[in-house]
Amino acid sequence: MAPVEYLFAHRRYCLPFRSPVRTAHGLWTEREGILLRMTAGNGTVRFGEVSPIPWFGTETVDEAEKVCRALGEKVNDARLQAVPENLGCLRGALAAARLNLDPPTNPAPRQIAALLPAGKAALELIETRVDAGFRIFKWKVGVADTAMELGLLDDVCSRLPDGAKLRLDANGKWDRRTAERWLERCAERPVEFVEQPCFAEAAQGTVQQRKVEDLLMGLTEDYPTPLALDESLVGQGDVARWINAGWPGFYVVKTALLADPTTALAALEKAKAKVVFSSALETAIGARAALRLAFAWSGEPHALGFGVWPLFDLPGVNGPATAPFVRWEDVQRIEEATTWNACN
Repeated sequence: MAPVEYLFAHRRYCLPFRSPVRTAHGLWTEREGILLRMTAGNGTVRFGEVSPIPWFGTETVDEAEKVCRALGEKVNDARLQAVPENLGCLRGALAAARLNLDPPTNPAPRQIAALLPAGKAALELIETRVDAGFRIFKWKVGVADTAMELGLLDDVCSRLPDGAKLRLDANGKWDRRTAERWLERCAERPVEFVEQPCFAEAAQGTVQQRKVEDLLMGLTEDYPTPLALDESLVGQGDVARWINAGWPGFYVVKTALLADPTTALAALEKAKAKVVFSSALETAIGARAALRLAFAWSGEPHALGFGVWPLFDLPGVNGPATAPFVRWEDVQRIEEATTWNACN
């Protein structure tokens, strides 16, 4: 059987955020990525989005764009499958553009976690989010002085209504002692989990990476507050490796960063893992792909980490408006062609 052929086009974008995102990695002011359009022989048009985060360990936009140019205007499945494995975001975007998912068997609305800004700015926004109906919140930490942030923790928690939960995201910037100080403080507070307290980049070497992974496993045994992996789940085989290691905490999955998200999710589902689907701060095209996978998840539901939009001022490129819940109809209403045209 002859391989399926597609007309292929790509479009690089660079969109300033409406408000810069402060994380432990620094100030993130704009989103760069690549939009893909694939047209099958029957005229069906599908889209994908390459949205790397290099400090997570993904490829760069330049690296992905170079391969997109080399692919040319006509491609087939064999050529797409030959894209190098180290270009995980590109491989994932190409797979998303060809993936046919059945409608969800359980289209019930999915709860959304509201993203709070780092530092004291969280206090200014949290009450507005509470009034809007949010009950799960994610707060970026590891950005400022540890003592100052620890002091703010009680102020943030005091603004939560009964039953609400707080997620803390350190983006891997803590050392052992800092992580222990936080986990000691979190033990009696409404913290759902602490996301990626420690992390070693590939550039630090395999030995250091293994030390940090052992530290993470040790912290899960020593403290009652659950931990979550995020940056640790980007490389080829990372999900399977942590499953095999018996990771007891949460898996925060940014499907946009995975070369083969369907296989990774199938493994997580089989392992009955606690999975939190999360945005990579992508455009509406990437958002639609990620949310479709989130609705297809048949494991235990946890609030989705998609309470981030509107991220951009450019009309037509944002995912669903931030609300306490997202419905399947909201995902289906995303017009990918509008985003493609807006980024021209």
